[in-house]
Amino acid sequence: MSATSREGQTYAGVSRLVRYVNLVKLPHTVFALPFALVGVTLASWIAPVTAALVIWVVIAFTAARFAAMGFNRIADRRFDALNPRTAMREIPSGTLSVPEAAASVMVASLVFFFAAWRINPLCFSLSPVALGWVLFYSYTKRFTRWAHLVLGLGLGIAPAGGYLAVTGTWSDPWWLLPTLAVAVMSWVGGFDILYSLPDADFDRSQGLHSVPATMGTRTSLRVARALHALTVLSLAAAGVASGSGVLYFAGVVVAAGILGWEHSLVSSDDLSKLDAAFFSVNGILSVTFFLFVLAERVF
Repeated sequence: MSATSREGQTYAGVSRLVRYVNLVKLPHTVFALPFALVGVTLASWIAPVTAALVIWVVIAFTAARFAAMGFNRIADRRFDALNPRTAMREIPSGTLSVPEAAASVMVASLVFFFAAWRINPLCFSLSPVALGWVLFYSYTKRFTRWAHLVLGLGLGIAPAGGYLAVTGTWSDPWWLLPTLAVAVMSWVGGFDILYSLPDADFDRSQGLHSVPATMGTRTSLRVARALHALTVLSLAAAGVASGSGVLYFAGVVVAAGILGWEHSLVSSDDLSKLDAAFFSVNGILSVTFFLFVLAERVF
């Protein structure tokens, strides 16, 4: 990708709204938001769910992700400017200033805290921990190859947060929520390793750490496959813990098939379909799995 190319999953246009949407790659919200709604749906067997509560959950998740991504763009602006793939991002290209990006992060953080407060006292008390973790992720590539899993755990909070938003208490059995978190963590960690493959040489040149930069393409693909196998096992285990039925487990099978499709698109010799594997396939997976969980609850 040349330094004048627009990065994938961004919108054309020069309006301020488009700049902020592209700053945080807002379409990527589709990755983990459905898993927050999976948590809400599973919790609805325990406690009632209102439309207002679902709206606050969506607002809280979107605001936290906006804050995390905006903060990441600020923290990584020097590296983004040097990398041809990311040089045209909003801060290095000068279409948004650091103070403008920082102000948006502050506003999003306040919105997140307010939404958590509106949900229930437990979510509000945990909100600084959740936000702190996703902000902390931005610095992890500086000292560990496993930043992919730090990011994954940040998004793995989503189903647990959705569940706690409804019930206000921890799950019974206790291991349901950790298992859901592991499912999302391994899923995100696996596809983030794939996303990092084109940057392996750049990361090495800048002293940044990642699985591809440390282990090479072939081993990275194996690690991503292993993580996605863990995703399928964890989703199945969460179904057992929640006492879910046929439609839930059908969703697990479909998710496994989608992950297999994703890995069929990428090989050590051909990364040309990586953009489709990263965005399209993972967006399909999260939405499809949520629809199976919702269908079981409704029908």
